[in-house]
Amino acid sequence: MKTARWLPYPYASATLLAVWLMLNSTLAPAHVLLGAFLGWSIPLLSSRLLGRRVPLRRPLLALRLLLTVLWDIVVANLAVARLILGPRAALRPGFVRVPVDLREPYAVFTLACIITLTPGTVSSSISEDRRWLLVHALDVDDEAALIADIRQRYELPLKEIFAC
Repeated sequence: MKTARWLPYPYASATLLAVWLMLNSTLAPAHVLLGAFLGWSIPLLSSRLLGRRVPLRRPLLALRLLLTVLWDIVVANLAVARLILGPRAALRPGFVRVPVDLREPYAVFTLACIITLTPGTVSSSISEDRRWLLVHALDVDDEAALIADIRQRYELPLKEIFAC
């Protein structure tokens, strides 16, 4: 499996190349080559620091989850703006314990990051056994609905993506 040794994280390499090209807003051959070199060398040089590889069982589902998260970030930004600009009495902040059925540590970490990236929610802590996330939400109307939303939109796809 020599390709894994020379290209340890192909998705990360492709992402680095795409980000490089988007940041430079060009497809000039020099930038494509430099982006490809960075996309190859950075994961290769940092592979020992990153630890074991976690295979993604369903990469297309991962792309769909990414699009869902990006959409949720846009919608949550609008909702938070409406809450902040509205009357302060309308805010109902609170902490919610979200049960987690994911067994892969990277999947739990990814879930916590997704929650934190979404405006209006922050993952405060992960229990030592990784079975609970403590989430702070800016506006908690219904705890059960928040938990169900997190589990349906993020946790279920992560279970399939990380095969856990």
